[in-house]
Amino acid sequence: MEAPLLTLTGTEKKQGEGLESRVWSEVKKQLYLAGPLVAGQLLQNIVQMISIMFVGHLGKLPLAGASVASSFATVTGFSLLGGMAYSLETLCGQAFGAARHHVLGVYKLRAMVVLSLVSLPAAAVGAYTGEILVWCGQDPEIAVVAGSYIRWLIPALFAYGLLQCHVRFLQAQNVVVPVMLSSAATAVGHVGVCWLLVHRLGLGSNGAAALGTAVSYLVNLSIWGSTSGSHCPAETLRGGSPGRPSLASATS
Repeated sequence: MEAPLLTLTGTEKKQGEGLESRVWSEVKKQLYLAGPLVAGQLLQNIVQMISIMFVGHLGKLPLAGASVASSFATVTGFSLLGGMAYSLETLCGQAFGAARHHVLGVYKLRAMVVLSLVSLPAAAVGAYTGEILVWCGQDPEIAVVAGSYIRWLIPALFAYGLLQCHVRFLQAQNVVVPVMLSSAATAVGHVGVCWLLVHRLGLGSNGAAALGTAVSYLVNLSIWGSTSGSHCPAETLRGGSPGRPSLASATS
C-alpha cells in the first residue's frame, strides 16, 4: 500500500480541528439569532393572514374586498413604514456596538415620531381607497367593500409603525427570543379576537379583521414595551435623561 505524499503534522491537525470548532461555533450563533428572527417576522405577518381567513367565511364579496384592501394597504402603508423602520437597524446597531447605549432610546423615539407623521398621509390615502380603486377601474362593489375595510384598518397602520420601531430597537441589542415569543402569543390571541368580533359581536369583516388587527398589534407593542426593561440595558431606555447627552447632541 502506497504511503500518502503529504501528511499532516500534529500541529496542523490541531489547527484544522480548531478551525472546524470555530466555524461550528459561529454557525450556532447565527442560527440562534436568525431562527427567532425568521419565526418572529413570520408570526407578525401571519396576523393579517388570519384576518383574511376569517373574512373568507363571510362570503366571496367580503373576501375579495378584504384581499384588495390588504394588498393596497401593504403597498401604500405597511411596506413604507417597515422599510423606513429598517434604518434603525443601522443606527441602533452601530450605537450598541460602540457601547453608546444612551442614544438607542433617542433613535427609537425619533423614529416613532417620524413614522407616526408618515402614517398621516398614508392614512389619508387609505381613507379614499374606494374612490381610488374605482378610478383605476376596479369593480364598484369590490371597491366599496375594500374602501370600508381599509378605513377600519387605519388604526393598525399607526400601531404597525410603532411596533416596527420597537422590533428594530430590540433586535439591535440581540433581544430576539422575547420578540418571537410575544409575536407567537399575539398570533394565537388574534384568532380569539377575530372570533369574538365576527361571531359574538357580529361586526363583520370590518370590525373582525381590520379592527382586530389593530388590537393585536397594540397588544404586541404593549408586551414588548413592558418587557424591554428586563432585557435591555437601562441606559438604552433613558434617551436624553439628565446626565446623558441631549437629543440634539445624540447623533454628534
